[in-house]
Amino acid sequence: MITEQQLNKILIPAANKTSAIIPMHLQIKGLHLIQKVKRKIPSLDTSMDQLVEQEIPDVDTLALEDIDVSNPFLWKQDKWGSYFKRLREEDPVHYQANSIFGPFWSITKFDDIVFVDKHHDLFSAEPAIIIGDLPSGLPAEMFIAMDPPKHDEQRNAAQQVVAPKNLKEMESVIRGHVCDILDNLPTDRPFDLVSNVSKELTGRMLATILGFPLERRHELIEWSDVIGACPEATGGTATNDDTFEAAFEVAKAFSGLWNEKAARKAAGEELGFDLISLLLSNPDTEDMIRRPVEFIGNLALLIVGGNDTTRNSITGGVLALNQFPEEFKKLKGNPKLIPNMVSEIIRWQTPLAYMRRIAKQDVELNGKSIKKGDKLVMWYASGNRDADKIENADQFIIDRKNARNHIAFGFGIHRCMGNRLAEMQLRILWEEILNRFDEIKVVDGPERVQSNFVRGYSSMMVQLVPKAAS
Repeated sequence: MITEQQLNKILIPAANKTSAIIPMHLQIKGLHLIQKVKRKIPSLDTSMDQLVEQEIPDVDTLALEDIDVSNPFLWKQDKWGSYFKRLREEDPVHYQANSIFGPFWSITKFDDIVFVDKHHDLFSAEPAIIIGDLPSGLPAEMFIAMDPPKHDEQRNAAQQVVAPKNLKEMESVIRGHVCDILDNLPTDRPFDLVSNVSKELTGRMLATILGFPLERRHELIEWSDVIGACPEATGGTATNDDTFEAAFEVAKAFSGLWNEKAARKAAGEELGFDLISLLLSNPDTEDMIRRPVEFIGNLALLIVGGNDTTRNSITGGVLALNQFPEEFKKLKGNPKLIPNMVSEIIRWQTPLAYMRRIAKQDVELNGKSIKKGDKLVMWYASGNRDADKIENADQFIIDRKNARNHIAFGFGIHRCMGNRLAEMQLRILWEEILNRFDEIKVVDGPERVQSNFVRGYSSMMVQLVPKAAS
């Protein structure tokens, strides 16, 4: 039987060749129809059934070889901490042979993760950064899952959207959105922080960065939720049909936006500093619309990356301050701690739990022999709780020394390009929260998403206590 990689070697050139004739969203619709037919033939159906949740056992009841940290319910039930603690202590480079996502090595210690992340000469980011496989029949290429030199060309074009000059101009935009959101929150009853604040702020900023209509920002969040929840990739709850439909809508919306901006460019108009404009203005990426697999892949990357990371750090920060109430008192007593607290929030939450790599050659790592072609998973969430590197790592400490010495953003050439924007959004949010409220009390939840990749929240009910009038 033809493998997915062999199939993609056929599909990707074909998609590129026909892009001028068949619009991208219609190509996706055609691929979706093919997958529907394949699912009716058991021997051709490679889609994963919806996973059934079971109670996660105490890690001490398991043999070491039976520990599988790729189980999405380990994360949904918030049981992951003890599992990784045992791996860090007993088997920091741990081989799991029988995962539903295939065999893989878990890299769980801070220094080992940094070594793998920095050595792109030894470990490849291709063809994907998630533990499982991309949806069958829906090829996607993104620069975070590319090696140099192609990675460098596409990243250099995209990262101009978060260049220092743009960030400075974005600060007032972010503050305006934050103030508008906070000023319209109810103070007389509980509300869901995730939908009313976390999703709302990141949706607005995503629309700004991508040059997408602000009034349609909620579509970006919906697409992100579906794309990040592919069961074959992350153990999520989306169906195969959900994934294809989201990809269809993304392709349709953004190819239309691209063509509109391209026409303005051809007419001699000066384009802005949103992502689509920047890609159109760079010689390495100005024809990306003719490479639909890269186009849709990079959009998916930026939509999910720009949404899930900041959004879940917002919710996670409120949760952490409720779990460690003395830190909230410390914050109110000294608001100058906000920038340091932002780094501590990102470390404590680690909104993306891992990135994966493939060994390019045989490698010795922490006493284990990793073979060429083996899959490795760098568990950032574990490295950020490594007591050998971070003192009192399970504690949330807003005035922690060297708080920025975390690995939530990764290391090396693939380090998160939007890290400063994420930090800015969180800083401004907490500055404005302290201007308005004495408390944000968690009254119910949180409910966590089903995923081994996104450490996220689907809801968390909170109650605001306004500051007393002076």
